[in-house]
Amino acid sequence: MPTMDTHADQLLNLASARGLVRPKDLAPLGIPRVTLTRAVRAGQLERVGRGLYGLKTRPVSAHGTLAEVARRVPRGVVCMLSALRFHDLTTQAPFEVWLAIANKAATPKLDYPPLHLVRFSGQALDEGVEEHVVDGVTVRVTSVAKTVADCFKYRNKIGLDVALEALREAWHAKRFTSDEIWHCAKVDRMANVMRPYLESLA
Repeated sequence: MPTMDTHADQLLNLASARGLVRPKDLAPLGIPRVTLTRAVRAGQLERVGRGLYGLKTRPVSAHGTLAEVARRVPRGVVCMLSALRFHDLTTQAPFEVWLAIANKAATPKLDYPPLHLVRFSGQALDEGVEEHVVDGVTVRVTSVAKTVADCFKYRNKIGLDVALEALREAWHAKRFTSDEIWHCAKVDRMANVMRPYLESLA
C-alpha cells in the first residue's frame, strides 16, 4: 500500500509536471485529497486560486493568469486583447482574460482572474489555435493572424483603432503571411471588411 510519503512525492511530481493542479487531478493517480491539504500546510504547495494549487518555487511569468485560466478551462482559447498582449502586439494590459469558448459550453465560474467570454462556433473556434507552455501549463491561444481577424470581427467591442494597430504592427513585424491573414479573415467572414486595410499595406 502506498505510504503518505509516496503520495506526497507523487503530488509534488504532478505539480512540477503540470505547473498547476486541481483536486480532481489526484483521483486518477490514487492520491488522497488530504495529501493536498498537508502539502499546503507544509509549505510545499500554495493555493493559487479556488481549487488550484502550485509549487511555491514555480516560476511565474507575466502571463501567469493565462496558465491559471487554462488549467481551470482547458477547452477555452485565449483570444482578442489577451492574445494581443500575449503576442506583444499591444501595450494595453487587459484586466480581464479574454477567452473564447464554444457556443453551447457551460459558463466557467472563476473567482479569479475575471474573464471576458466570447462565444465562437465551428471553424471560428477551432482554426488558428496554437499551444504555448506558460509556467509549465499548456495554454491555447489564437495565432497572430486569427487574433487580428477576431479583433476586426469584434471591432465594435474593442474599437477599430485597436484592430488597425494590431494589423499594422503584425504586418510590419512579419508575424503572419498574406495567405494566413486572408484565410483567417475568411474564417471570421471579415474578408470584405479587412480588404481595404490589407490592400493599403500591400
